[in-house]
Amino acid sequence: MDTLHATARQLAAEAINDGRPLDWFETLYAKAQRYEAIVPWADLIPNPNLTALFDEQRHRFTNMKSALKVGCGLGDDAEWLAQQGLDVTAIDIAKTAIAQCLQRFPQSPVRYCVANLFEAPTDWCNAFDLVVEAYTLQVLPAQLRPAALSHIAQCVASNGYLLIVARLREPVEAIGAMPWPLTRAEIDEIKALGFTEIVANDFFDQETPPVRRFRGIYQKIDMQRMSP
Repeated sequence: MDTLHATARQLAAEAINDGRPLDWFETLYAKAQRYEAIVPWADLIPNPNLTALFDEQRHRFTNMKSALKVGCGLGDDAEWLAQQGLDVTAIDIAKTAIAQCLQRFPQSPVRYCVANLFEAPTDWCNAFDLVVEAYTLQVLPAQLRPAALSHIAQCVASNGYLLIVARLREPVEAIGAMPWPLTRAEIDEIKALGFTEIVANDFFDQETPPVRRFRGIYQKIDMQRMSP
């Protein structure tokens, strides 16, 4: 674990200390491309916590057409979502990550975009039936998470769904090293943004040692239907 995350943690700490908390992602992917580092979350397979949650609740997504994958990394989650019949847009702030997605999947139907979540195009607002956030919030400093969650929420269409997968901790536990586990209070902020909780799983995964994680589904409330 420590060896796997060592370079990423160092780059994150340096960027945050320099007031550039988002710059280290591109640096990490560029170093990894030169075999100078490892991207610790790039397993080159779809995230099993995401796929399990999707499969368990597949009936909810039958009529979903469009999906946005936030922080797509090397593209495995985005490709899996496309295989489920979704029209997928996948974004990452790291241009090297997006370039590698295009190299790995040259015939992909996924639209891969270099994009800063905090500067998302206005036409993405309320545009996607399904938005998937897995492991992005937990690599952002705590002070950036509320704004990041708000931007993610804005992309979900009315009655659409947001899937969240993240490490989890109790408020009294130490924040620890990156990736920084979220608290339920941080995740529950989505409810104040017009979402209702559909599924909320608090569990330990199969890693050694096991890691406490959260996976949940939230639906965006159709405010027009609720109007008198």
